[in-house]
Amino acid sequence: MISGVAAITGIGATEFSKDSGRSELKLAVESVRAALDDAGLTPADVDGLCTFTMDSSAEVAVAHELGARELTFFSQIGYGGGAACATVHQAVLAVAAGVADVVVCYRSLNERSGRRFGQVSVGAVQGATSASIDAGWHYPMGLATPAATVALAARRYMHTYGATSSDFGAVAVADRKHAATNPAAWFYERPITLAEHQESRWICEPLRLLDCCQETDGAVAVVVTSVDRARSLANPVVAIRAAAQGSGPNQYTMTSYYRDDMTGLPEMGVVARQLWQQSGLRPADIRTAVLYDHFTPYVLMQLEELGFCARGDARHFIADGALEIGGRLPLNPHGGQLGEGYLHGMNGIAEAVRQVRGTAVNQVPGDGPVLVTAGTGVPTSGLILGPAN
Repeated sequence: MISGVAAITGIGATEFSKDSGRSELKLAVESVRAALDDAGLTPADVDGLCTFTMDSSAEVAVAHELGARELTFFSQIGYGGGAACATVHQAVLAVAAGVADVVVCYRSLNERSGRRFGQVSVGAVQGATSASIDAGWHYPMGLATPAATVALAARRYMHTYGATSSDFGAVAVADRKHAATNPAAWFYERPITLAEHQESRWICEPLRLLDCCQETDGAVAVVVTSVDRARSLANPVVAIRAAAQGSGPNQYTMTSYYRDDMTGLPEMGVVARQLWQQSGLRPADIRTAVLYDHFTPYVLMQLEELGFCARGDARHFIADGALEIGGRLPLNPHGGQLGEGYLHGMNGIAEAVRQVRGTAVNQVPGDGPVLVTAGTGVPTSGLILGPAN
């Protein structure tokens, strides 16, 4: 078992902007240094690094610029945002196996000023890879952006369960309300109303502009050590109560349309079962949830896969401000990727750490565990964080 073996001892981030003015490598190193400073560690302590296959800053490049010494563990996780919690999962496995003592997980990207993930990528169908072959089936049909691929599944979900655009808008309103009181958020002091959500332009029906996450420049890093080592450091111990990855039957990347049912996220169900089994917790035990919100419909589907409500009932579960602080399940107190910044989910992990430490700007009352999820529609991952026993 890996529950309670490792802890997140440091978190660090750059500012979240639309034009960073520096390279992704420089952003990565800045965030890693900030995370190490937060943990009270130095580059010489680092012997492991983990990032995304999509990250342009290789582990050895970060180690060199950081001034780290020898690395005994390095790893990259695929599937875009689905890698967020999986980087921590890898770090936990390395620490638990004794192959590394201090592992830093990071993600750096100039997504607004550089490669814009929200636009059509011709390269996605030109590579000599299975992913390019898969993309070749749906690109000619116009499904060539993340929003377009999610829109098709969202429309089926609406048709089957009666969800509406206003239900999706409740997620955006909650996120932006929380971002409005978070000085680190891009949309600080800029909340929205449901009417404003409904008036925002279509991106790909049924997704409106305010259903879609941002494009952000920035970087985030987290430091993972054993719980024993964490106890010797300055910050409160944030134990990793559970960590898991998951891929469902007939899994594709964003377009798993060949399943019998398109209204769920089976990969998140795989993650959920592991998280509850490892931690011994139930959905009712969770104090606040940091759910991957690249597109609002997938937040509703996640709530169902994670067991917070029955299939098709998420629209009722989130009604009447349930996702806002003070509600049934406060969602993304930092503002999420819709409100704070889109760092492929890594900023959500940092927020979960702050919630456990009791240092969040929008602190959710209580000392219960915090759930974090990674990208949906792709092979994905999740974490449960809490105080050490």
